Amino acid sequence: MGELPLDINIQEPRWDQSTFLGRARHFFTVTDPRNLLLSGAQLEASRNIVQNYRAGVVTPGLTEDQLWRAKYAYDSAFHPDTGEKMVLIGRMSAQVPMNMTITGCMLTFYRKTPTVVFWQWVNQSFNAVVNYSNRSGDAPISVGQLGTAYVSATTGAVVTALGLKSLTKHLPALVGRFVPFAAVAAANCINTPLMRQRELQVGIPVTDEDSQRLGHSVAAAKQGIFQVVISRICMAIPAMAIPPVIMDTLEKKDFLKRRPWLGAPLQVGLVGFCLVFATPLCCALFPQRSSLHVSRLEPELRARIREQNPDIEVVYYNKGL
Repeated sequence: MGELPLDINIQEPRWDQSTFLGRARHFFTVTDPRNLLLSGAQLEASRNIVQNYRAGVVTPGLTEDQLWRAKYAYDSAFHPDTGEKMVLIGRMSAQVPMNMTITGCMLTFYRKTPTVVFWQWVNQSFNAVVNYSNRSGDAPISVGQLGTAYVSATTGAVVTALGLKSLTKHLPALVGRFVPFAAVAAANCINTPLMRQRELQVGIPVTDEDSQRLGHSVAAAKQGIFQVVISRICMAIPAMAIPPVIMDTLEKKDFLKRRPWLGAPLQVGLVGFCLVFATPLCCALFPQRSSLHVSRLEPELRARIREQNPDIEVVYYNKGL
């Protein structure tokens, strides 16, 4: 076999990102929990393969499949804009195991106020790590901004959960099971924009089709954050809507009445099954490399692009996850 050619575009995902199916295949690979089992040495080896290939150096004996495996291992652990290694639970490959545990417990322990507060706090702490780890752009965010976002989102989630819990206590038990979903949806609308507030202040990098940076845009940041919020809420719907209906039915059966200790693990398992599919499919709702028409950019940036690159009609940006 000859040496691997250098014309494979590993700057982009392996599958066509202009189609939902291509994006879904990409995110099934990105969110694969098995990526969490890769050792530090394996991740460093993958980074070296990818960076060498981008620099025009092919690792001896490297095949195309090995190159793509290295790229996805690298992408699973390193931020695409800053290049920094993400904390383990902040990686997209941790979404299913972490969310199935947290969401399962939120849906199981929703009756008592202390457990509602505790699990909403745990969930928002996890979301804060994920939102920071998967932010768009390379602009730094201060400890004060991180703290404000974290406290605001946690407070919003807890207040929503307790308020709805109070309003639904006289309604059928099944209605009460959906309170955690409403709290999570409300918190996503608070947490994501606040954790990424720096992007709303200074903008995120926008590029041309060849990935040449053209400037920073707040308009692109707003669109990207909106898309992420929608994806996050949609991601939660199957995991937080289907298991409550199933559990409400099962808990009336003698099998679970005699074995109440099975409730929590069964709920976690149902949530996990839903998330295995919902996480990649909802991440795929919008292209990771999203686009924005030049006419929708800020006047100063639009004027600069028109002057320097009059042929450019669309700019591209990383929307984050």
